[in-house]
Amino acid sequence: METDPRKRFSPRVENYIKYRPKYPVEVLEFLWDELRLTPASVIADIGSGTGISSELFLKAGNCVFGIEPNREMRIAAEKCLQTYPNFGSLNGTAEATGLDSGTVDFIIAGQSFHWFDRVRCRSEFSRILKPGGWVILMWNDRKQETSFSNAYESLLKAYAIDYETIDHRLIKEEAFDQFYGGSDWRLRIFDNQQIFDREGLKGRVLSCSYMPMPGHPNYEGMRNALGELFDHYQQDGVIMMDYQTLVYYGSILPSG
Repeated sequence: METDPRKRFSPRVENYIKYRPKYPVEVLEFLWDELRLTPASVIADIGSGTGISSELFLKAGNCVFGIEPNREMRIAAEKCLQTYPNFGSLNGTAEATGLDSGTVDFIIAGQSFHWFDRVRCRSEFSRILKPGGWVILMWNDRKQETSFSNAYESLLKAYAIDYETIDHRLIKEEAFDQFYGGSDWRLRIFDNQQIFDREGLKGRVLSCSYMPMPGHPNYEGMRNALGELFDHYQQDGVIMMDYQTLVYYGSILPSG
């Protein structure tokens, strides 16, 4: 399994585009109401991938810079978002964005946050943010409250290659304290959901960097088990996957 986050998603781009969850519009409404996001706000989307989070803000009229080190995902985002003239695509990382100092009002980062060097990136974020700027960390976290979600989690653990070492849920409160420079960060939670047919559920699984692809020894067993899982839990030919969209927000405070 490829360990470099700049490469490990390359064979999964198509599934990522089709089957990863988007973000609910309530996230935008919260940022408008509470953090004074406006259409004039400039956004840096760090680890922007195929542009799922960028599009949320582009639709609201924001200028968005997508910072993505993976070539295949960056190209996919450029294609998916080509109708938005206010989208800029950069080959950069959280630690070296390529943006000028003091040029963005909001930094957003999704599940790529667990790949960041948090000491180096907070210095870079401080550099590119305008005074009073916000850092928003947000991702969709699968709910674990139903028999389907528990069975799905068991399948991931049974067939994944390195799931339990890179799961973003391993990030604890202390990491946010360290990243933001204190405990003055907040969390808002929103409901989210996807509905999958059989092929969609398979695509959702294969969009995950830790799941086996065709040709891997675990793949056939995983594919068969996933089919059995779908057959057992489907209703009218579909499965519902429920999420909590977690939105962490705060300012980068000086260290020490």
